[in-house]
Amino acid sequence: MSDAVIVGAVRTPVGRRKGGLAGVHPVDLSAHVLRALAERTGIDPATVDDVVWGCVSQVGDQAWNVARNAVLAAGWPETVPGTTLDRQCGSSQQALHFAAATVLAGQADLVVAGGVESMTRVPMGAAGTGGLPYGDQVRDRYRGVEGFAADQPVPFNQGVGAELIAERWRLSRTQLDEYALASHEKAAAAQDAGAFEVEITPVPLADGGKLTADEGIRRDTSLAKLAELATPFRADGVVTAGSASQISDGAAALAVTTAEWARRHGLRPLARIHTAVVAADDPVVMLTAPIPATAKALRRAGLGIEEIGVYEVNEAFAPVPLAWLAETEADPERLNPRGGAIALGHPLGGSGARIMTTMLQHMRDNDIRYGLQTMCEGGGMANATIVELL
Repeated sequence: MSDAVIVGAVRTPVGRRKGGLAGVHPVDLSAHVLRALAERTGIDPATVDDVVWGCVSQVGDQAWNVARNAVLAAGWPETVPGTTLDRQCGSSQQALHFAAATVLAGQADLVVAGGVESMTRVPMGAAGTGGLPYGDQVRDRYRGVEGFAADQPVPFNQGVGAELIAERWRLSRTQLDEYALASHEKAAAAQDAGAFEVEITPVPLADGGKLTADEGIRRDTSLAKLAELATPFRADGVVTAGSASQISDGAAALAVTTAEWARRHGLRPLARIHTAVVAADDPVVMLTAPIPATAKALRRAGLGIEEIGVYEVNEAFAPVPLAWLAETEADPERLNPRGGAIALGHPLGGSGARIMTTMLQHMRDNDIRYGLQTMCEGGGMANATIVELL
């Protein structure tokens, strides 16, 4: 049986909302990483069978199939198709899964997977504006669930879910603030050491400058400053903007093929996609699915958590990785070693590919054989991916 391998991975810096990437159209941002991927790997864009692109808010500047528009904007041949998908925050991680499955099935030789989100230009939730995405039957099914009155709207809110996780796992405000501070400290240390430079492609800006580094890292934060922040989801809650992922802009791309095709075309595989799964859990608490997704991935891989050298658990909110640690009994020193979305940002549709790009570079820098990535997703889902360094 052939292996699905990653032969290239690149990302933009992650920009703050209304920051350095605010003036860059998401199609152009996507096109930029496509061109950078081709340049860095040496792949001929004409040999790309498909571009599978994650994007959550597919309206406005992100409507009408970002993937296809990005191919055209990149100057790639018109013969290269593209499709855009939405598995909420895990969209570009799912794009990687679909790319791997497609090449393993023999339906394609080379697929580019990735994603984008410009949360400055297309605000979070914009895709649902003016509509009722859940429908009456979903609303009826979850009307009056524990803790919510029967006359309330559908109780699907990620911030409330984060509070429910904190309550269930008895996580204090101090624990969440300490975790958030550590994310910024790890990201700052990685940035200072130049750890992100290899994976980032600087983005040219309209003023003639370039954005070269992630903008979200707060070097001046402290436990005292974090303790001053309000708890917007519950008056007596523990989750704040400081312990939540940042609203961001960014894109990332990975090239996926088989080991045999890579060998014949002179491409050097970075890692093998060892195991790829998706799981689902309670949509009200919403953010717990990384726990069963991790268990499912390890079971299918035949590996124990102790055999995984690095874990990337998306920091949608601090309670998510902390609950994950409690349930998996994983080594906290291996978790998000270069910081996570609390510090680096969370450009929804692009985050899965961004995290994988960062994890692969960390694995290469530290000769780590196995890495695991998992992300909570709207609707109570999660992807989990195990990759093996080659």
